[in-house]
Amino acid sequence: MSQLDLAMEAEISQRHLSFVESGRAAPSREMVLHLAEQLSIPLRHRNRLLLAAGFAPSFSERSLGDATMAPAMAAVEMVLKGHEPFPALAVDRHWNLVMANAAVAPLLADVKEASLLTPPVNVLRLSLHPGGIASRIVNLWEWRAHLLQRLNHQNDASGDAELIELERELRRYPSGAKAGRPAPLAANPIFHPLRLAHGDQVLSFISTITVFGTPLDVTLSELAIESFFPADEQTRAVLVRLASERAGQS
Repeated sequence: MSQLDLAMEAEISQRHLSFVESGRAAPSREMVLHLAEQLSIPLRHRNRLLLAAGFAPSFSERSLGDATMAPAMAAVEMVLKGHEPFPALAVDRHWNLVMANAAVAPLLADVKEASLLTPPVNVLRLSLHPGGIASRIVNLWEWRAHLLQRLNHQNDASGDAELIELERELRRYPSGAKAGRPAPLAANPIFHPLRLAHGDQVLSFISTITVFGTPLDVTLSELAIESFFPADEQTRAVLVRLASERAGQS
């Protein structure tokens, strides 16, 4: 975004914005927050901007186990449970698993590397590690490229050292490309599917990401729910059957 574009979005003069950017004018607390809002800057970085401008942070950062977070965590659990019989999970800013519904467990039954399921479980590492789910992802090259692109964009925005190291680690894992060539995409694709071998069948999923709409806490703003939907009738039927079998065992 150019300086002029930002000034117009923020409804302030470009001259004043130029003075703020160059340090010739000190922004008020309200101006820092106003500019951060126009730039869609995450709450964690808004706090850093405020500190850099000489102000106290505006947004709290509680642990997910804090008593005040109970209503939000109950809402997450409700969303995950309501999505059954289809898989859904919640992750924190480092892609560590916070919560998952019952439909996720059957998809992890064949994970060979037990350490990948030891908390904290990193869902990106679990997905792309050769001892994790990667060996069962039919379109691994495509899905890996999709996940790495998402992580790379997140790193460009956050500069988080832990996530940058995670990206380096994941890029060292096998790509799944045969003879260095990517697998062909279906004609006229409209989404990146996850195609997962399950027994003698292939389950196909599309996914959506849900975040809290009006968070005022840093931790809550970084919590995301990924919900997987069947991309075909076969997948839907298998997931419904697995849910019925779990109900019969309980």
